[in-house]
Amino acid sequence: MLFSHISDTHLGLVQYGSEEREQDVYNVFNQAIDTSINDHVDFVIFAGDIFHVPNPNGTAIIQMANGLKRLKQNNIDSFFILGEHDISRIRTTPIPYVYHNLEFSKYIGQGKPVEYKNILLAGFDKIRKTEISQYEEKFATIDKIAKEHSGHKILVLHQGITEFNKFAGELQSTDLPKNFTYYAMGHLHDTDIKQFNHLNGPIAYPGSIELTTSEGIKETKKGFFEVDISEKEATPNWIELDTRPQFSFKTEYQELTKTIDEISEKITGLTKKPIVEIKINGENIETDNIQAQISRLNSIALRCFWRINTRQGSDSSVFLDRPNIIDEEMYRLSVDALGSEQAASFAIKELLPVLSSGEIKEASEIIIENFQKFKKEKKK
Repeated sequence: MLFSHISDTHLGLVQYGSEEREQDVYNVFNQAIDTSINDHVDFVIFAGDIFHVPNPNGTAIIQMANGLKRLKQNNIDSFFILGEHDISRIRTTPIPYVYHNLEFSKYIGQGKPVEYKNILLAGFDKIRKTEISQYEEKFATIDKIAKEHSGHKILVLHQGITEFNKFAGELQSTDLPKNFTYYAMGHLHDTDIKQFNHLNGPIAYPGSIELTTSEGIKETKKGFFEVDISEKEATPNWIELDTRPQFSFKTEYQELTKTIDEISEKITGLTKKPIVEIKINGENIETDNIQAQISRLNSIALRCFWRINTRQGSDSSVFLDRPNIIDEEMYRLSVDALGSEQAASFAIKELLPVLSSGEIKEASEIIIENFQKFKKEKKK
């Protein structure tokens, strides 16, 4: 038996305000659906962050519906949970529930195990770090059920595991129920898989299906897992998707012309026009000259960004740049500035994603809710 494990599709993301980038996300999503159909998987798991915002545009909603419809037409069932990008902090029904109600897909995010073809499936929607302690009993309950089940047991979560990313970690592997044979994860955007002695199966992150804004510009591969559960152990197989190339280059200002020549040679003839970032070191930089050189790439790149790194002395530098792992760096800086991991986590992981999506009303609700919690804790 074979199933697909897909996560962090972020349908509706319009990166750089570019229609082409929005379409890129839909294209790779449909690649994942097509591959799953062609490989005759038995079912598909979507491990959260289906949409990029809780109130996605109509195109994103239809793209997901069409994907699920094509799976159903090929007798392939699917299951999903919700990530933080799918859940509105304003009291409202999450959009993906529509697919459950129409029986296009089955929602399993409330922790209630379901049996499917002798497979036990259990999932939890995104759990906030402050709520983790409330789930200890729920984890213990489903672990007992999993222990008694004779077939494969799959747990679906949208969480950061500390052993994979200490900055984005919300749970440790030891917090997880131990009797599952596969842990289908979402949330972390890099592909990774680890096996721990205290767990009966691997923890697997397929990563996002396309580079998102928070990941920066870098040369990387994206895809999903097809997992073979024909035998006692679950065996994940990595399936690479055909994404738009992205490259980040570094150069000295004096070498800019030569670097542009080398970049041009590298990207000319690519099937998809790439996104290019150039980080320029130096002093006494003439921006007009940079723009003139960069313009040589306009016809062969979808987008081309440049950043200036100006050195101030031998031991320090000022970066007009974004770190590749921006989430980690922003969290670290926030902890330094606020002096509190809890406050930094709230600002970066809860408030910032909503504000960056323009959801002012929802951001206000988050602040009010958090302030009310703070008052209650003060009274205790």
